[in-house]
Amino acid sequence: MPLPPAPNPPRPVRLIALMNQKGGVGKTTTTVNLAAAFARAGRSTLVVDLDPQAHASLHLGIEGGQDSGADRASIYDCLIDPAFDATSALVEASPNLWVLPSTTDLAAAETELAAIPEREKRLERVLASLGGRFEFVLIDCPPSLGLLTINALAAAREVLIPMQAHFLALQGVGKLLETVGLVSKAINPKLRVAGVVLCAHDASSTHTREVVADMDSFFEQARQAAGEGNLPWKFARVFRPAIRRNIKLAECPSFGKTIFDYAPQAPGAEDYAALGEALLRDWDAMLAKRAPETGAMATPPATPQPTPQVVTIPSAPRAEAAS
Repeated sequence: MPLPPAPNPPRPVRLIALMNQKGGVGKTTTTVNLAAAFARAGRSTLVVDLDPQAHASLHLGIEGGQDSGADRASIYDCLIDPAFDATSALVEASPNLWVLPSTTDLAAAETELAAIPEREKRLERVLASLGGRFEFVLIDCPPSLGLLTINALAAAREVLIPMQAHFLALQGVGKLLETVGLVSKAINPKLRVAGVVLCAHDASSTHTREVVADMDSFFEQARQAAGEGNLPWKFARVFRPAIRRNIKLAECPSFGKTIFDYAPQAPGAEDYAALGEALLRDWDAMLAKRAPETGAMATPPATPQPTPQVVTIPSAPRAEAAS
């Protein structure tokens, strides 16, 4: 199928970075299956695989060289060469779901970009060059806090933190929030933390319940302490439903399928569908609030919800080479 057309006038785009410096917490699983939930709802969605391990690409059945030879274009080409046409690297995984795939070459990008001015803005320029073709853009960050992750935070407007409800994982959230705060101050003042997605969740465990209660309490205290301030996690919350522990979620990447294609009746499919619906309701409610300004539909939500950050990406030519 052809690429979605660039809208005219530009439309709001929801840019979400999924990050956690700890590996094996469900970050890629959440990126892929949440994107699939949006796409199944008829929303044009892009997954940006920013991890050199290329797990999001593999999860969607995209391997370097599998279909188009070893020279398949990837996010690496887009970041390294400002004149590269990013649309040529896009791969359609399923209806409404596209991927900007990764490659192991991406591991060298941090070194190659180290001396380049505004190196942290390369991904933002890549997404701008796509001209707002996608309503949802989900960025799968590497499990580190290096230049690639900084690029994701510079381009995104929201951060989702997939994690398992363990004590050590809870401690790591503080470091993540510190990083987001620094990027918000220095590079991207519009960035905010949307919240935590609980993965491989076992609600029967006392320890799990205690950790979740601690997170709920932390975010509530952050809201109270922020007052009228602009703390990036002021409106963050622990998203419900949690994603239950489910072996089908671990199996589906080996078949290059999302949970909806591999095991649509599994608890993992139910949970990601419900999480996707909740995020879509928030987004549509925000768009409805903006409608009086644009003349579109205007139905405010029944209950106040934290407002997703919006960025309108205009149609833009390819970025010029940095001087």
